[in-house]
Amino acid sequence: MGLLLLSLALLTGSAVLALLSSARPRLATGFGLGGAAAGVLAGSLPALFCLSGGTSLFYSAAWSVPGGHFALQLDSLAAFFLLPIALLGLLCALYAAGYLRGHPKPRALGAHWFFFNLLLAAMILVVTAANALLFLAAWEVMTIASFFLVAFEHHLAEVRRAAWLYLVMAHLGLMLLLALFAVCGVRCGGFDFADFSRLRGLPVAEATLLFAVAAAGFGVKAGLFPLHVWLPDAHPAAPSHVSALMSGVLVKTGIYGILRFYTLLPSVSGTAGIVLMALGGTGALFGITLACFQSDIKRALAYSTVENIGIIFVGLGLGLYASANGQPALAVLGFGGGLLHIWNHSLFKGLMFLGAGSVLHATKTRDMDRLGGLLQRMPWTGGLLIGGSLAIAALPPFNGLISEYLIYLGLLQAGTSTGGFAGLLPLLMVGLLGLTGALAVVAFTRLTGITLLGQPRTAAAEAAHESSPLMLAPMVLLLSVSLAIGLFPLFAVDLLSPALAQLLPAGTTGIPAILAPLAPLGRWGLLLCLFFGLMALLLAILRRLRPEAQGATWGCGFPFPTPRMAYTGEAFAELTQNHLLPAALRPEVTAERPAGLFPAVSRLAQRALDPVLIKIFFPAVEGIARRSQRLRWLQQGKSQVYLFYIFLTCAVLMVWSVLEGRS
Repeated sequence: MGLLLLSLALLTGSAVLALLSSARPRLATGFGLGGAAAGVLAGSLPALFCLSGGTSLFYSAAWSVPGGHFALQLDSLAAFFLLPIALLGLLCALYAAGYLRGHPKPRALGAHWFFFNLLLAAMILVVTAANALLFLAAWEVMTIASFFLVAFEHHLAEVRRAAWLYLVMAHLGLMLLLALFAVCGVRCGGFDFADFSRLRGLPVAEATLLFAVAAAGFGVKAGLFPLHVWLPDAHPAAPSHVSALMSGVLVKTGIYGILRFYTLLPSVSGTAGIVLMALGGTGALFGITLACFQSDIKRALAYSTVENIGIIFVGLGLGLYASANGQPALAVLGFGGGLLHIWNHSLFKGLMFLGAGSVLHATKTRDMDRLGGLLQRMPWTGGLLIGGSLAIAALPPFNGLISEYLIYLGLLQAGTSTGGFAGLLPLLMVGLLGLTGALAVVAFTRLTGITLLGQPRTAAAEAAHESSPLMLAPMVLLLSVSLAIGLFPLFAVDLLSPALAQLLPAGTTGIPAILAPLAPLGRWGLLLCLFFGLMALLLAILRRLRPEAQGATWGCGFPFPTPRMAYTGEAFAELTQNHLLPAALRPEVTAERPAGLFPAVSRLAQRALDPVLIKIFFPAVEGIARRSQRLRWLQQGKSQVYLFYIFLTCAVLMVWSVLEGRS
């Protein structure tokens, strides 16, 4: 546990040093990068020890906060989440050093590294805290640090809006968590998670109600549909390495919270698993559908995060349902697929956001319709983005296929072995995830094709340059690990098995045998790599022997084609948009149609709005604001009035405590 404490000390200490060095940007970057690298490496070692069969680690110290206790515990579940935090934290820190080089406001780098390292420390503390008050304190530090990172370019109005939306939604979730832990603390007589073990004596109905509150409170941070509304705005607004960190691991802390609370409860109702499956499947289809119509690369990736979080919850919901109904083999497939997809999504989504950052760094735009032709100018970035797109679309030989295969296998077994509606829902989820997978192929073919292929559509795309090795190296490593999991899935499964066992019903055995069907996928992946390698070698030999003639791209009969005549992202998705989607999900189109024999300039604009945000959250907030006006008279603008309110509140609390003591 000493290494974990050292990790927290290095991260917080380097954060303060970076902030104090703001006047010297290079020194601030040195403190920030060095502290981040040393801190996450120190934290990763005990996590690897724990997942490799080591015992759980525990640390306890006094804390002056009433009810608080500085208690840390690194068990298999905490180590499972700590490992991607460490890996992605290190790679994003390295990437940031290259990405922020030459930043127009160099004095802001000290604040950036302060909040970046503070975020890493807070996430590590969140997954290792063993006291509810310490957990909530770390949770709030994590929220505030990520808020300031999202608002790093706060001179832009859309960035400020995204940051405030994130902060408001995060604190709505925090309100639920405060209520949840307050109830648990009162019921159990303490706020240590060890005290919460008394919750295991609750009736199933009451435990399920508490679990529902936890799922809602943590689901906001996780981006669980329909609580995802902050995510598509915050990820594009943040610097790209921060987007990678938030999408790759920060949203996973919400999933950690749900799973950690689940381990403190007795068996919850199978209905909770059904609801999670339904929300996950709906969110997966919703997210990838909207990803198909975004012209902003990072916004498309953000909606893809909503999709993948949905896939994770389908697997976890299946695990919950199977555990409640005494089906341990299905629970292994559900929880195993969900956990493995947590790791996989951290890898390929981190890669994709870093790749999008390289494109933004080189061209100063995120609009794919203003790009094109980047594969020739940025071959490394382009190749890595294509590899990441294959992984995110669950195509072999990459890791996305492995975890989704487990979830599909579990759903099919659940559907064929269970009768009635309970058996119909898993089969419906199979169809829903199949449609989601097809749309993922469409979305990422569109993203890579429009961005990387064809001719440059603007001067910025024409002048694009490859990123520095400091930015490319983290992406290469992420793609390499994604490929390694796809080729050797049993190694990854062995590593996560201790965390998986912590979620399963007591006495579950035979986990390796249940997950054995993954082995052929790895062998087929190796054969596929060999085949494509031989084909690439053959193609290179043929091109050397017979050079290809080069000429202008066919312009569909136009003698002088321009880049504006090329297909746009909207044109690519038009068939899906107009014929497969319900009207509520279709983008909003504004068109000025040409008129007359000699028409003037005409314009067409398309916006893919989030219907949940526009039609549910905004009207709800406006309604609350209107009703809140009735209490406006309480806000007098006078300090003495506010002091009176405080005095009155304290008096009421004192009277209440006296009455409680007499009773």
